[in-house]
Amino acid sequence: MKRVFIVHGWGGRPDEAWFPWIKKELEDKGYKVFIPAMPETDEPKMELWIPFLSQLVGKPDLNTFFVGHSIGCQAIIRYLETLPEGTKIGGAVFVAGWYNVRNIDTEEDKRIAGPWVNTPRDDEKIKRIINKAIAIFSDDDPFVAPENQKSWQEKVGAKIIVEHNKGHFNEEEPSVWELPSALEALLEISK
Repeated sequence: MKRVFIVHGWGGRPDEAWFPWIKKELEDKGYKVFIPAMPETDEPKMELWIPFLSQLVGKPDLNTFFVGHSIGCQAIIRYLETLPEGTKIGGAVFVAGWYNVRNIDTEEDKRIAGPWVNTPRDDEKIKRIINKAIAIFSDDDPFVAPENQKSWQEKVGAKIIVEHNKGHFNEEEPSVWELPSALEALLEISK
């Protein structure tokens, strides 16, 4: 059975925006879908999120897929980096993912984002594990600058999709309650 793990973003929750919609759509197609409430979501830490994801997933394989939103995308790639060499997953869809985040103004926000942005990664290992990846961006995302598209393409080999006027793909203006491009992307990489 194909398993999908949806990882919400910073301050997010499992019932946020388009997550319940994509979960139902995937379950209707026979996928087993998990949307965990990530620990301490208002102050996401790699040392909490990565082991939490590892415990939840168990042993990943080619029938294991991920969908990440915002910092959830970072959590996924940082989790993948911890897997044993030779491990392969089916793939991942990254929505509003960033390598560099903008418009975070407070010192606290910079402190929280800093480790996610600045801790080195083994991008080649992540690329070997990931198999297939698609990254979805909005042309008006206040936090994710367009240059992140090139980063996702080069670092994980992601195919890039750019949506129009979807903001950060969350409940803020504009609200995104369904995200057909993410569903189609997941179906494409899991064929």
